Amino acid sequence: MTEPVAARPSPIRANLVLFAALFANLGIAVAKFVAAAITGSSSMLTEGVHSLVDSGNQILLLYGQHRAKRPADALHPFGYGRELYFWAFVVAILIFAVGAGVSVYEGWLHLRDPEPLRDPTLNYVVLAIAALLEGTSWVIAVREFDAKRQGASWWRALRRSKDPAGFIVLFEDSAALLGLAVAGVGVFASHALGDPRIDGLASIVIGLILGVVALLLAREAKGLLIGESADPVLIADIWDRVAARPQITAVNHVRTIHTAPDAVFVAVSADFDDALTLGAAETLIETIETELKAAHPQLTSIYIRPEKQAEAVRQPRPSAT
Repeated sequence: MTEPVAARPSPIRANLVLFAALFANLGIAVAKFVAAAITGSSSMLTEGVHSLVDSGNQILLLYGQHRAKRPADALHPFGYGRELYFWAFVVAILIFAVGAGVSVYEGWLHLRDPEPLRDPTLNYVVLAIAALLEGTSWVIAVREFDAKRQGASWWRALRRSKDPAGFIVLFEDSAALLGLAVAGVGVFASHALGDPRIDGLASIVIGLILGVVALLLAREAKGLLIGESADPVLIADIWDRVAARPQITAVNHVRTIHTAPDAVFVAVSADFDDALTLGAAETLIETIETELKAAHPQLTSIYIRPEKQAEAVRQPRPSAT
């Protein structure tokens, strides 16, 4: 029996992770820049740039989601859903070029020409507030992503995820918390050892962290942008539902591609019983398409082609794991 389709969440609820991260990062960026201006801390300045870049990234992802919702037209018959993947790739580039680049450059400047040490109290206060806000955003991102894992490991779920908004915020918040820890150690060590260059070194470390995160995000976004198949569990279920029909003698292949995080194009090649008339085959195809869409609403486009194929060239049924 097909389970009823759940009601779509409101736009604000659906974007809870992005809005939480955006508001947290905007507030944190202002506080960090003020602290950096007063104390002259290099790591605080780079942390401010980090939060500002993250804020811009959330705005870009929200913009990408808005653009991706445009209806299909003659130029884009499958819709604009994959435009979100383009903006996710832009986000990865910004993190690398602006976030990591500015952090490393600022740290190098402070290593070459360190500023005199000042009272670090304000830095500690801002770092504590930032950790609280970032931690809240991180917990929201983790809970939202955990609800979609469906029992898969965290790394496997990240690799399978087709919604860049969720995993980008998760990566960003994780990098932000790690960066805050590095900044705190840098400020403390600079004053404890009386060497302001340590603060500049902390800034470079933060830049390297952002660079690694940017490369991971770019890798995931690239895969989505050029086209990734649906979850193996979904493909296996489509295969089994088609193969279960007595009029189908064999399934040759099931090929899928995500046209949006919640939209999948599927093409099925199957060997129909030779005794089936053309009219009966058309009715069967329509029946299978109706069943598949009822079971999996994310299947927005389904093409089933009767095709006799040698057994030697048929693809094996995919594993659901």
